[in-house]
Amino acid sequence: MGSPDMEPFDLNKVLEGYDTSKLTLATVCSHTSLQIFDGAKKEGFRTLGIAVGRPPKVYDAFPRGKPDEFMILNSYEEIFDHIDELLERNCIVIPHGSFVEYLGPERFRKLPVPTFGNRRVLEWESDRNMERIWLEKAGLRMPMEIKDPKKINIPVMVKYQGAKGGRGFFIARDYNEFKIGIDPGQRYNIQEYILGTRYYLHFFHSPLRTDGYRIEGGKGIIELMSMDRRDESNIDEMYKLGGQKELKEDGIYPTFVVTGNIPLVIRESLLPKAFSMAEEVVKVSYNLFGGMIGPFCLETVVTDKLEFVVFEISARIVAGTNPYISGSPYSDLIEPGISTGRRIAQEVRLGIDRDALGEILT
Repeated sequence: MGSPDMEPFDLNKVLEGYDTSKLTLATVCSHTSLQIFDGAKKEGFRTLGIAVGRPPKVYDAFPRGKPDEFMILNSYEEIFDHIDELLERNCIVIPHGSFVEYLGPERFRKLPVPTFGNRRVLEWESDRNMERIWLEKAGLRMPMEIKDPKKINIPVMVKYQGAKGGRGFFIARDYNEFKIGIDPGQRYNIQEYILGTRYYLHFFHSPLRTDGYRIEGGKGIIELMSMDRRDESNIDEMYKLGGQKELKEDGIYPTFVVTGNIPLVIRESLLPKAFSMAEEVVKVSYNLFGGMIGPFCLETVVTDKLEFVVFEISARIVAGTNPYISGSPYSDLIEPGISTGRRIAQEVRLGIDRDALGEILT
């Protein structure tokens, strides 16, 4: 079994040995891999799909989204046994939620292969207490946090640490409901439940481009790629069945497991505020850990007073971008037909052209 306990990773030394005319973009075959592979191919890169067991047959159904080659492992941890192979292929790893979750944030941070974006963000994103510090420093309004579950006297959302696609999240109105729903073996946070519409805003921060929405006093630009809402297992059907209390008495427990994504646009008058939030989050990221690079998602609730409340940030490509493989109403106003997956490949291409890969990889 591979181990992350190996020689320190020297990005500049590895890049010196890379043939940038033969780069391969690699990711795990899940989550947003179809658009990542499609976008990489459109930008002239080779692609490598990482999978456990055998090559996933479903990729045969989507030739444009199928990787050029597969790396088949017995477990995701076994990737550490194939580092030399990844480096020989001139690989750049593209992170997404499933990749980080399957390997684990700590192991992913230690993967000695050039990776798109700043891996230091994982420490801040995967710990909800650190995430709150980051977002509050950026001046964003967040749901009130309740430290002691015995003091729950309003509807709250209980969330476990890390990216889990909503798995295990639940609503509680008091301490008794908290005790019924909680898994005592996991770290959790308790947040005030904000009533409103949940909108997921997909941004991209480029430290290399200068034309666009400039970061005042900072580096590069911010692009709004798309937005989505989420279908979340049985919680979205609850209104047809009655209140939560009655459901729980019948042994039915609402869950927030994400099962799909719905495209949307918001009121145009909200766009300036959306960009302002994204700008501040990026500016603060440079002060805290050297900058968040590439795609990120602000997970928000918009209240009936048209105010944004940000309850989470995902600092990588999110599955909500999948409805937009051929572009979105927002990205089409930047470049027609551009997906977030292709936008990642474009940034890598720009890094090659400007001899600046070290600014966008870790």
